[in-house]
Amino acid sequence: MVTEKQHIMIKGVKEGLLFLLDDQCVFEALLAELKYKLEKTHQQLLTGPLVHIQVKLGAREVTDEQKEQLTAIIRAQGNLMISSMESEIPSVATEVDSKSNPHVITSIVRSGQTLEHDGDLLLIGDVNPGGSLLCTGDIYVMGALRGMAHAGVGGRQDVVIVTSLMKPTQLRIADVVSRPPEEWLTGDAAMEFAYLAEGQMQIDKLSQLFRLRHNPIMFKGV
Repeated sequence: MVTEKQHIMIKGVKEGLLFLLDDQCVFEALLAELKYKLEKTHQQLLTGPLVHIQVKLGAREVTDEQKEQLTAIIRAQGNLMISSMESEIPSVATEVDSKSNPHVITSIVRSGQTLEHDGDLLLIGDVNPGGSLLCTGDIYVMGALRGMAHAGVGGRQDVVIVTSLMKPTQLRIADVVSRPPEEWLTGDAAMEFAYLAEGQMQIDKLSQLFRLRHNPIMFKGV
């Protein structure tokens, strides 16, 4: 029998406990697992005097309602006090090219919808299958990219497409169209970005974006 993947890690820290929440799984699955762990499997760890809880949401952007749902489950234990609940989106945003500030939109691009922008774009949300992003500059998706993304509309080749979850139907940079997704998708949950090198679409880990930006000769046509 295959063991089900755990989406929540609970670690002891000096100030109390640290809850590390997976930022890739469905939010409802997080709620169910959190409730189960607090009520069933981690009772001994959580019993006793007041315990301060730090909640780390990873790169997940949550709504006020979702924060309230998480808070309600944790506070239901009586002796648990949330000292902080943080997403890491601001730190991820430091990877965004420092030469400009992208336009920020919080939304979900659904099937049949097209979002266009002149310049760099930071989308906090998902792009569903059938949805499209068209941008003259860089595209940053702090969520799942499952539709089509076209950066460099108008011809720029020194642009990138960054996303928390790279599952697109198609990528385009300038006039270059990506190979079929099944040929290059890694299946890795880590953030990745697409760029052009010698006129070919390439995919790499987000950690390599800094190296790329400081070695512009890697871009063709720059």
